[in-house]
Amino acid sequence: MITGSPDEVDYTPGKEKVSKLEKAEELSGKLSKQSEENKLMHSVVENDKEEIDNGKLLAEGINQNISSFVPDLIMKNMVNDYKLAKQLYGEFMIRKLTGYDPSFVDKNLKIPEFREEIRKNIEDNIKKLKDEGLINKEGEITNKGLKLSSLILYTEELDKLQLRGLGEKKERKKDPYGDKKDYESYHKTRYRDIAVKQSVKTAIRRAHTELKVEDLRVYEREKKGGISIIYALDSSGSMKGEKIKMGKLAGIALAYKAISEKNKVGVIVFNEEVKNFVLPTLNFQDVLMSLANIRSRAETDFAATINKAIEMFSGIKGTKHLVLLTDVLPTKGLSPEEETLKAVSIARNDEITISIIGINIDGDGAKLAKRMISISNGRLYKVKSLDKLDTVVLEDYYNL
Repeated sequence: MITGSPDEVDYTPGKEKVSKLEKAEELSGKLSKQSEENKLMHSVVENDKEEIDNGKLLAEGINQNISSFVPDLIMKNMVNDYKLAKQLYGEFMIRKLTGYDPSFVDKNLKIPEFREEIRKNIEDNIKKLKDEGLINKEGEITNKGLKLSSLILYTEELDKLQLRGLGEKKERKKDPYGDKKDYESYHKTRYRDIAVKQSVKTAIRRAHTELKVEDLRVYEREKKGGISIIYALDSSGSMKGEKIKMGKLAGIALAYKAISEKNKVGVIVFNEEVKNFVLPTLNFQDVLMSLANIRSRAETDFAATINKAIEMFSGIKGTKHLVLLTDVLPTKGLSPEEETLKAVSIARNDEITISIIGINIDGDGAKLAKRMISISNGRLYKVKSLDKLDTVVLEDYYNL
């Protein structure tokens, strides 16, 4: 169910259905196995369960902010405090590494023989990851492992998009920053777009002694340039686990749709500062790899993120739009809220719109978000179901 005003939308769980079926494209040719990427893709396409599970395991490790796969450390954490270990590693990782259901592990972990068995299983499974070149000797994920995890994320999200039957973005004929073309009736717009002479002529023609709202005429502007979007994903500590995973999938959905329609997509990964970013590009692989490697940590700095987006949009013509996905208020800086609003104002002066996708934000967070979109002429989406994130991100894109 979707409720709220046009600029503030509240998403709650509801039933999904396929709205339409589209004819699939049939491509000819052979999938080359020469490159590492093609070999990995071939395994995924051929539904190699072991390879797919390996990719999911690595992706979970990144989402859970696991720096390395070390058998002794994993076993020690499970024995010392299983509930905490379950939060740290997640159910899929425990199932994959031990070979048993997490609930079964919990019930039998105190049995010495069972403990030794799962220790050996963990060691053997991690050794297989090393033998495949997916992690190195220290247990850290290699570049090959990162590529496999990114492919798993991509195929998972693509399957969701196809199942839901999400349509193509409808081309908009107007752009508030395009060239002046014709006139239309007044609606909420910038003052600079009001056609004064034409408005006065309309009032005189209607024999009005003063200029009324219904007399106002505004310039209709032709669309110019394409669309450039920067997807900024909050990677602060509170986003760890399922939130950051679904945020990645939503970013993949956006990049897949926008780039397929020749619109550029960039990425900013932010927490206490901006360390990783991809300039707006048509290269889907660059965006995919950037999203796949995101880990959660530290505080949140909105102002630095917006200022970085302004820098990244420099010299770009056409529609410039920043999407901020977060679950918290800005916490970095002496006066984080004031610094954030100042950055939003600067972005607006540079003709950059900003939309905020808030995960369960309320209270002061919602108030700040409303002030931000009021200044930036963007939209606020309050998301209460993580499964809806990709739908919300695409909805924002469709409204550009």
